[in-house]
Amino acid sequence: MRQYGWAAFACAMLAPGFITAARADGPPITIGVPTSVQLEVGRDSIDATQLAIDEINAKGGVLGRKLRMIVADETENPQEGVAAINKLTADEHVDVLIGGYTSGVTLAQETHIADSKTIYLEVGAASPSITDFVRRNYKRYQYIFRVSPINAAHQAEALIDFGLGKLKGEAGVEKIAIAGENAKWVQDLAPILKAGLEKGGMTVTSVDLFDADTSDFSPLFTKIKAGGAQYIMVVLSHANSDVFVKQWYDAKLPIPIGGIDVKSQDSDFFTRIGGKAVSETVANNIIPVPMTPLTMPFWNNFVARFKRPPVYTGAGSYDAVYIYAEAVARAGTTAPDKVIPALEKTHYVGTEGLCEFDAQHDIKYGPGFISLAFAQWYPDGSRVIVWPKEIAKGAMNPPPWLAGKP
Repeated sequence: MRQYGWAAFACAMLAPGFITAARADGPPITIGVPTSVQLEVGRDSIDATQLAIDEINAKGGVLGRKLRMIVADETENPQEGVAAINKLTADEHVDVLIGGYTSGVTLAQETHIADSKTIYLEVGAASPSITDFVRRNYKRYQYIFRVSPINAAHQAEALIDFGLGKLKGEAGVEKIAIAGENAKWVQDLAPILKAGLEKGGMTVTSVDLFDADTSDFSPLFTKIKAGGAQYIMVVLSHANSDVFVKQWYDAKLPIPIGGIDVKSQDSDFFTRIGGKAVSETVANNIIPVPMTPLTMPFWNNFVARFKRPPVYTGAGSYDAVYIYAEAVARAGTTAPDKVIPALEKTHYVGTEGLCEFDAQHDIKYGPGFISLAFAQWYPDGSRVIVWPKEIAKGAMNPPPWLAGKP
């Protein structure tokens, strides 16, 4: 993960024609935010978008125009998601869409986004199929970009790196079970993860995808234990991971857990399940360490204003507003046919790393770009980065009931 100097950040922020200091007296540039407002991922998208808007407006706006946000609740239902897009584009006539969370909802929305000819900067869903629309039919779907998170295939690569580097290389884990929700992004991710771990010399004892509304995980835990797994790689976002992790803890399962658990990224996850997340190691897009010069200012400003730390959709939404504003300034207009080529040339140091788009408008992943940091919940409720090695701040500890055992 590249550490950026302040000079590089200043160059990105002071690009010619970016935020104007002139009096903003033109009509507002409207940002539509379709998201799941009942979830923290949705609330953080809304609040981070407003934070970026307020910062930009305080400096005069863009092209002499202030920015304004309009929110629509897409829930986690495709039909409601389409209604949210239609509200924002057909009724509100927004200039840009920044939002999203559920891959199935986003995929259902894409034809409607394309029909509206409205730029969409996606900040929540991970399925590679989302930007594959652009690859297969650029003329129709050129409006679609993914700012965050890295797609499921890249997330699988990050999990493979964690599995082979940290679990196998440092902890001596040889057998691993994969357990995740039966959702589109996990269906995309799990085969890549399994193949990569096995290619690296690990044995994948089982791959189990369960319904997101599952409430009793004891049969799954029994099966995984019987299979001889030494670690459970979880892949969770929409499932009730509060229940999953509590039942794992209460069962004193002799197998550590970690991987991708979106709800475990919530700042209150540890406390709201009574400390039972202890030792779970979770991939994070945003964590309070200076991954770039923008990370800590964003983190601190968000916490000071909203009284909670942000999750990944907050960081992605904040960056997306700036990426769009910069592209509009360089294009000299909000017209999509002019802004899209400017977006394709994005070179922006954001909160998580360097933001650039590939040929199908997906955010680039890898050294120097966006990647994942794996942080473990410690007994005091703090989160400590344990991987990648170059930014690790502490040791990865076993569950308390396994401490001291071989």
